[in-house]
Amino acid sequence: MKLDVIKLDGGKAGSVDLDEALFGLEPRADILHRVVRWQRNNAQAGTHKVKTRSEVKYSTKKIYRQKGTGGARHGARSAPIFRGGGIYKGPVVRSHGHDLTKKFRKLGLRHALSAKMAAGELVVIEDATTSGKTAALAKQVKDLGWKRALVIDGASVNEDFLAASRNIEGLDILPSMGANVYDILKRDTLVITKAGIEALEARLK
Repeated sequence: MKLDVIKLDGGKAGSVDLDEALFGLEPRADILHRVVRWQRNNAQAGTHKVKTRSEVKYSTKKIYRQKGTGGARHGARSAPIFRGGGIYKGPVVRSHGHDLTKKFRKLGLRHALSAKMAAGELVVIEDATTSGKTAALAKQVKDLGWKRALVIDGASVNEDFLAASRNIEGLDILPSMGANVYDILKRDTLVITKAGIEALEARLK
């Protein structure tokens, strides 16, 4: 499977052979959904917390006598029935994460790359290098028609390109090891450098 390679200025830079096992799969929504759910659940803080009956601060003295009041029998103001009392079965600090095998996570990334390829939203560039000027890079991105784009580079990201892209809305850049299903799917355009293609192929063998 061949795809044209372009430069950041829009010029042609030959073509590249893409691995069918990475970019030629029939995308499956169920696989993508499971991997995205795994990612988002692991990212959830889970720091929500309420005070239980044993944690609220109240006197432990019996609030009124057991019999003769004509009302219900209560022993403490900390009971959940009272305003300011402990919360019954409320949220506690916990992890929302769950396990997903490494093999399945790799499969999800392959399907995400294939989904972008099938939708015509994959662009391969020669390299992600720039002079370090935000204005110049912003003009190139605008001329290429990238509105919400994710750039995946090789093992490391060019520092000048990273600095220049920092203030450009809708443009993000990741090294190949940072490539993930959620970030790929939520962008309109996936841009991969030639070094990024090689690194992804080596990572997802």
